[in-house]
Amino acid sequence: MNWLNKLERKCGRIGIPYLMYILSALMLAVFLVEFVRPDLGISSYLYLNMDLVAQGQVWRLLSFLILPPNSSPVWILFSLYFYCLIGNLLEREWGTFKFTFFYLVGVLGTILGALFTGSATNSFLNLSLFLAFAAVYPDFQVMLFFLIPIKVKYLAILDAVYFVVVLILGTWPLRVSILMSLLNVLLFFGGDFFRTVRQQIKYSKTRRQFRKNNFR
Repeated sequence: MNWLNKLERKCGRIGIPYLMYILSALMLAVFLVEFVRPDLGISSYLYLNMDLVAQGQVWRLLSFLILPPNSSPVWILFSLYFYCLIGNLLEREWGTFKFTFFYLVGVLGTILGALFTGSATNSFLNLSLFLAFAAVYPDFQVMLFFLIPIKVKYLAILDAVYFVVVLILGTWPLRVSILMSLLNVLLFFGGDFFRTVRQQIKYSKTRRQFRKNNFR
């Protein structure tokens, strides 16, 4: 990714340090407001709705980023801790600029997807962080349900299977939403993935040809 290295040399100061810490703190704040005052329905003012954006509610182009991932007090803490963990490790691996750029591409992809679907949340965007983390740290181990140790690469495979099923069976708006939200993953890892696929295909052809030549 030489182009990204060149971009970093020109714009490296634009990165936002501890981005996931900031976003997670804001998600927690929104969750606490909803927990204390559910009657306010604060999330309804945050999710991305392009019709409402066109009516002047432009804050929704960014406010959807701080929607809490769930409504359970236990799972919200676990989810936000995990976001901070993977964000911190990816930022340490890539540097602040590249991590910020990765997240920004996901944000723009989500907004572009909402132009087709009409609305969006941050669910698939947050999932793109996990897929990136699994690609960089495939053998990192987490405790599933706080009991079962499992490597993140296996969870990522399950997510990939889910995406394939949705892309085959889902509605077109859902397909577009997923694909656009994962533009950052495709941009950062798509080249390596397709190179690996081509190498495997070439290797399989070579093996078949070898067997054909030696077992005539």
